[in-house]
Amino acid sequence: MELSVESGAFAIPESVHVTGTGSLTSAFDVTGLAVASIAAAALAIAELVHSQGMPRPAVTMDRDLASAWFGMSFTPSGWELPSPWDALAGDYPCADGWIRLHTNAPHHRAAALKVLGLAPEADRAQAAQAVARWDGETLETAVVAAKGCAALMRSRSQWLAHPQGAAIAAEPLVHWGAARVVPPADHQLATPGRPLAGVRVLDLTRVIAGPVATRFLAQYGAQVLRIDPPDWQEPALEAEMTLGKNCARLDAKTASGMSRLRELLTEADILVHGYRPGALAGLGLSEDVLAQEFPGLVCVALDAYGFSGPWAGRRGFDSLVQMSCGIAEAGMTHFGKDAPFPLPVQALDHATGYLLAATAVEAWRERLAGRVLTARLSLARTAVELLRTGPTGATAAHREQPALVAEHTAWGPGFRSPPAIAIDGVPCGTRVQARGYGSVEPVWPLNDLEGSG
Repeated sequence: MELSVESGAFAIPESVHVTGTGSLTSAFDVTGLAVASIAAAALAIAELVHSQGMPRPAVTMDRDLASAWFGMSFTPSGWELPSPWDALAGDYPCADGWIRLHTNAPHHRAAALKVLGLAPEADRAQAAQAVARWDGETLETAVVAAKGCAALMRSRSQWLAHPQGAAIAAEPLVHWGAARVVPPADHQLATPGRPLAGVRVLDLTRVIAGPVATRFLAQYGAQVLRIDPPDWQEPALEAEMTLGKNCARLDAKTASGMSRLRELLTEADILVHGYRPGALAGLGLSEDVLAQEFPGLVCVALDAYGFSGPWAGRRGFDSLVQMSCGIAEAGMTHFGKDAPFPLPVQALDHATGYLLAATAVEAWRERLAGRVLTARLSLARTAVELLRTGPTGATAAHREQPALVAEHTAWGPGFRSPPAIAIDGVPCGTRVQARGYGSVEPVWPLNDLEGSG
């Protein structure tokens, strides 16, 4: 899988008919990335249908809706979502530049405060005073060593000269592992209209990229079971990222939790996980163990900073990768700002999510033929593609916008953006409403067609 860039903008495959003219304001072709990555996932579905003996369906893409799905697709009605950011999260001037602290998770916040020598109740002003006394790279290193999340703002040239930037530049967009041959998978529940029906997807991802991928798979019929740790919270994203999924909790660090997880893996067709290199192995589920115990399982993985280089095990998020690789600095320069200026949406997360979905569908098509593949993607490697582009000029759509779709969730009513893609004869949708993490038990629902919703 490749993304093509021509004259500083993403080239869309000729087989995809694109409507709409809008573009998000950015120093890079963000809307082009949205169209290209969502199109990759849609074309993978079309190819899966074709591989089942049907004519390859046509694919149509709406640029304006693609941009919308790179933001928040769901809008509450009569209630409000909480802020997605912790009060301390954000960009801070340091002694020699700028650094971003990511403190949304309680343990990441605690790590940053400990390094800064601040009390748990410290506010943003106190954090700013403490950060200002630090050299940026020294603080970044210290926070990461304390198992926190931070990123110094680097320029593109600084990133390319950095060992991790050089390692990422040498990685493919999708790193495929060696194939192993097994008996072809049974796919009797699939139909041309629901090509992933009956496919069980175990989702061990959090935040945005992985959940975007599994949400897409659910919308084309996959039965997705998301597993979260007992204490994990993302209240601002639950309505956005649980659409189409059954969501359960278990503690894989306990004997009973790991036993249950292995039982789930035994019945799964595809595993999507966001564990850093070595982290899943630390739970006793290395790639070798997964291949030996679950030989027919398709595994697709993602992380923030890639799977090679000195930062391969570093914790990271979209906003941090934007700081590290030069995106925030390029935005600051392009728009003449006096502080880091990120992308208008968390495009690295969303694009990697759709590319991950496309990869999972491609791997499943191979699985049906008796070949099991593994694959890896990363936010930082997706950033390499975006950094090849430039500003395309923001334009608003000059047409009547498609009506939002009314939707009921576990928290209340709201509206969802209509799909950005249309695949002829293959509707995009799910009967499983958005609902909270841990809302079901960690078992596969009895209804193999689409969960228990």
